[in-house]
Formats: sequence, structure tokens, C-alpha cells
Amino acid sequence: MNTSTASRTRDLHVIEATGTADVRAAILTARDRGVPLTVQATGHGTLVPPDEGVLLKTSRMARVLVDPSRGTARVGPGARWSDVLAAAAPLGLSPLSGSHASVGVTGYTLGGGVGWLARRYGFAADHLLRATVVTAEGRTVTADAHENADLFWALRGGGGNFGVVTSLEFRLHPVSTVFAGTAVYPASRAGEVLTRFRDEAETRPDALSVTVAVTNHAEHGRVVIVRGVHAGDADEGARALRSLWNAGGPPLQHDFRTMPYAETESLGGTPPHHFHLFADLPDALITAIARSDAAGIEVRHWGGAMARPAPDSGPVGHRDVPFSITIDGSTADAAPLAAHSTGGSFLNFLHDTSRTATAYTPENHRRLREIKRTYDPQNVFHHNHNIRPA
Repeated sequence: MNTSTASRTRDLHVIEATGTADVRAAILTARDRGVPLTVQATGHGTLVPPDEGVLLKTSRMARVLVDPSRGTARVGPGARWSDVLAAAAPLGLSPLSGSHASVGVTGYTLGGGVGWLARRYGFAADHLLRATVVTAEGRTVTADAHENADLFWALRGGGGNFGVVTSLEFRLHPVSTVFAGTAVYPASRAGEVLTRFRDEAETRPDALSVTVAVTNHAEHGRVVIVRGVHAGDADEGARALRSLWNAGGPPLQHDFRTMPYAETESLGGTPPHHFHLFADLPDALITAIARSDAAGIEVRHWGGAMARPAPDSGPVGHRDVPFSITIDGSTADAAPLAAHSTGGSFLNFLHDTSRTATAYTPENHRRLREIKRTYDPQNVFHHNHNIRPA
């Protein structure tokens, strides 16, 4: 029988679940007492630190099972990508993980999930096969393409609005090594590098994911950094990157090489604050990026398989948008860049919970609200990027 560890901090009741029974008990306790319920898997993406109600922590439910014959993994809600990589890499398989292995699998996947392999394979949510969920009523249900298909659709990009996930099963991919690294150039070359980055976007192979960041460097001061991962032959990767490398002139330093996919975490992650999507990178925007004093600005090329969803894919929105920009800086730093944006967002990178609807098309947001009404009509699960029931 599963047990839980509970503690009290002020008016907060903390439950550390070890199994589905604990999850169900936490949900029903919060619902029946009429107090807020906050679900925390790894703590990486908790938006609203609670000071009252019930905090359900699922970090101890971190089991990972890999089926090499099917090329799949089944994980508990507390699993991190580091756990999956450790189990899958010896078998020559990789998940569609994020920039940091410490990120939790569940929140990342339910929010869409974009990482270094996304241009080749698509969003992590697109490769979800099955989920086990405890609903607001305390029922344990399975959701896949055949059973509770409406819930399955909503989970693939709708976040934690529909219940507490206690198990996810998803596809792995035959990627063991990649050609990857960083190249560092003086910030004075930012305009040339970003222009080449933009101009080559339509012809860039799907196997290659690239970001360009203007930021501060401990050794070289203000710099522009090209980060890239090619999920294929190293020579092909070098050829695909050569023109972009040359745009910056001789690099101050670079470390591109063949490495295990798990080591791509060493390339660094996405700046943590403002996030915007862009239909283009006009010259005026490139100039604004190059001249910005923000601590860090990262431009990512999307597209590839992300822009080619299957007909039954989930609600992840703005798939046809080719670029995103994330900004480590103030609202004033972000404003000149945001003026060029589409106004859309992506759930994994969205910090302003009032803008949740901007992560979806209007049609998909309406459908998500209808599904929310079915599975959580009282909005028990609302300490998140909330989708209110219709």
C-alpha cells in the first residue's frame, strides 16, 4: 500500500506521494475542503508557490521503464529527463528532451516540449502515446488514441489542467550521438550572424537545430554565440553550419564535435524570462537585438517537423511560426523586440499566466475549455497556466 509523507507549513498541507492512492487522496482532500491544490513534480516549472491549501509533490514517483523492442519509455510524474537519458542512452535511444536534463518530463511534455531534436521529430507532445490520469473526481483513467481520446488530445499541449498525470508513455528515437557545440564571436558581428541565420532558415535541414544568442561572456565580454545540434552525420552537420560559422568570421572559441546526445545539456539553456514568437526577423529587429543591453537574448529557429503536425496532433499552437526570441532582462529590454512579435506564445516558456490563451489558436482554446468542463468542471486544477472550463 502506498503511503505519503505529509507536513504543514502555515496553512499549507504538503503531501509527498509515492503512488496513485496518495494522488487521489490529495485531490479529494483539496476538493472536499474547498482549498487550493497545487501539483509539483520536480519544482522546475511551478508558477505559483503556494502558501495555503494542498501541495501535492510527485517527485518520489520517478520510475522509468524503457522497452527497446518498441522504442518507448514509460515514466512516473516525478521523472526528470536525466532519468530517461540514463535508461535509454545505453540502448542507442533518445527522448525528445529539453535543454536541461534536470527538467521534469511531465510538465515539459504536457506543455508541448521543444528541444534540440524538435526540428527533426516534432514536439515532445506529438510523441506521447498514452497517459494515466487521476481526475478531479478521483477517478484513474487511461488516455490514448482509442480511450478517452478527447483527454488524450488535450494532454498533448494543454498542460496540467485536466488531472494529475501518474504515468506517461512516449516514443524514443534512434539517436545516440549528434554533431553539436558552440561557436563564440565578438558582439560586433551579431548583425552579420543573425542575418545569415535568418536568410538560411528556409533551406536549413530538419536534422539541424540552431540558436543564436547575444549575451555576456566571462572571458570575452559581450559576444554572439551560435549553438547547434545536428542529429545525423558529422560531416553533413559541418557542411550545413559552415556558412553560418563564416558569417561571424574567425570565432573567439568553438567546440563543435561529435558527442553523446545526453551531453547537449552542456550547450546551455534558454533565457528564463520574456518569450515571443516571430513570423520573420526583419532588419530592424536584428538591429534591435544586436544593440540591446539585455543580459541575454536567444533567437531559436523552429520549423521542420514542428511545422508538419499529424492530423490528430494535440493543441500546441503557432506551429507555422519560424522563430522565437527569449530575453533575460527587464520589460524595458523586451519592449523593442516584442513590438515585432506575433502576439502568440508557447506554454513551456510562458511566465505570465494571464496570457495562457495566446499559446493556442482560438479554435483549440475553445475545445480545451470544453474538455476542461468534462474532466474538471469546478476548476480544481487551476494553479497552473489555467484553462477555465467552458
